[in-house]
Amino acid sequence: MKIWIATGGTGGHVFPALSVAEELAKRGHKITISTDGRVIKMVKDGKPKNARVAFIWASGVGAKSKLKQMIALSKIGLSAIALILRFMIFRPDRLVAFGGYASVPAVFAAHVWKIPTFLHEQNAAIGRANKFTMRWVKTLMTSFQSVDGLPKNTSAKIVYTGLPVRSDFLNAANSPLKHENKILITGGSLGAQILDEIVPLAIAELKNKKLFITHQTRPENVAKLQKFYADHKIHANVLSFIKDMSSAIIDADLIIGRSGASTVIELETIGRPAILVPLAINPDQAANAESFAKLGGGFAIEQTKFSAKWLTDTLEKLFENPARLDKMAQKSYVQNHAVENIANTITK
Repeated sequence: MKIWIATGGTGGHVFPALSVAEELAKRGHKITISTDGRVIKMVKDGKPKNARVAFIWASGVGAKSKLKQMIALSKIGLSAIALILRFMIFRPDRLVAFGGYASVPAVFAAHVWKIPTFLHEQNAAIGRANKFTMRWVKTLMTSFQSVDGLPKNTSAKIVYTGLPVRSDFLNAANSPLKHENKILITGGSLGAQILDEIVPLAIAELKNKKLFITHQTRPENVAKLQKFYADHKIHANVLSFIKDMSSAIIDADLIIGRSGASTVIELETIGRPAILVPLAINPDQAANAESFAKLGGGFAIEQTKFSAKWLTDTLEKLFENPARLDKMAQKSYVQNHAVENIANTITK
């Protein structure tokens, strides 16, 4: 079959698309991947050998400026017209979209030509672009077993497939805790500043200082955090970038971080307890964290309630009871066969 894969915008949309493209190419299907300029190099570098790449003109429409919104909508509209014309001559047998505004033109063009269309939603709450395009979609594939915000009148079939992760996470699936008193803090983005402020203060108040901390932060915060941990005689490795994130998660007895879809699914794939603090302005992250907490894998705590005192008390209770950490790790584990599930759903 000729299968068109629509992706773009961020690496979070691109990586799952490339993983599925690789699997479909192995099965002998002809693959074309459409994407926008922001990630076209990533797509070209990671695509299957014989897959084609098509550039589309698209960007998000979330800007506050009305002019920027109009420009973004114009780009999406022009790209949709271009793909309608392209599909008139080179019509794919299936179209699968991985969300974001870069997927909208391809989904609409497929609808015009009645091409069976599949959409993948990363988060536990459906995004705006996916919610808009669901009216033209045959099947919605989900990363989580339940998804908030789905249109009530949708005729699309909902299929739980999971979210693809890298092979190094799959190879460590369901690995037991090492109980080496290690905590991993992932706070490398601007939106994670609160982790840099709260977590070190909480750890400094612990009665048991025999913990080893790996703390990912923004480059400008590295020296300040290194000094804080050293002054309080806390064993810590402060980094601006963690090259091997799978190993860092495997080595940790507990993770403290935000709750982007890929982060949560990686924790579930390996099976690790976590304290998740959703970004306050992002309802997707709140839904992801709540889904993880419902498994019993950890805590989902609102940013406004995330205090040093709460975290100190919670960490003391957890590390005084290793059996509880083990139980949380076991409950957090979810088998990940997402690539095969998505490929099977598309080609069925």
